Amino acid sequence: ITDQSQRAPMSFMVMTTRRGVIRLRLRPDAAPVTTEYIKKCIGSRLYDGRCFYRSDFVIQCGLHGSNVGNPHGNLPVNETASHVKISNIRGTAAIAHWDVPDCGNTEFFINLKTNAHLDTAYGGYCVFATVDEGDAASFSTIDAIAQAVAAGEKTVIESVTVE
Repeated sequence: ITDQSQRAPMSFMVMTTRRGVIRLRLRPDAAPVTTEYIKKCIGSRLYDGRCFYRSDFVIQCGLHGSNVGNPHGNLPVNETASHVKISNIRGTAAIAHWDVPDCGNTEFFINLKTNAHLDTAYGGYCVFATVDEGDAASFSTIDAIAQAVAAGEKTVIESVTVE
């Protein structure tokens, strides 16, 4: 397995909320199919206006509970063990799925802490993006969202773009 992240131009998934901005570096070297799927969802503006709704050991968002159809269907494969492996540590974004590994869709979460058990549970939860280590602003936004959701406050995703 070669590390394509050194050759491919970097792109970021930028999530804007009223609590701040989260910049996630997309990792096609770890999850090329998943990364392209997420880019399609962003291009269709599926995340704009959605809310984060979970804040225990992750913050999670997607189309869950929105009655909005997903024009892209489910992901065809869980890439957890297929390419460069990235562990579910603080600041990584991974595809959520049911107890069956190959059923991911628009739902994803951002880890609030190291959750190594998610690397293997139910086939693993595929990490497709990471907050860069020195990005204090993104980490601060993630923590603010977690606190707000835990307090029962809505955190709306105003927009998501790829840069």
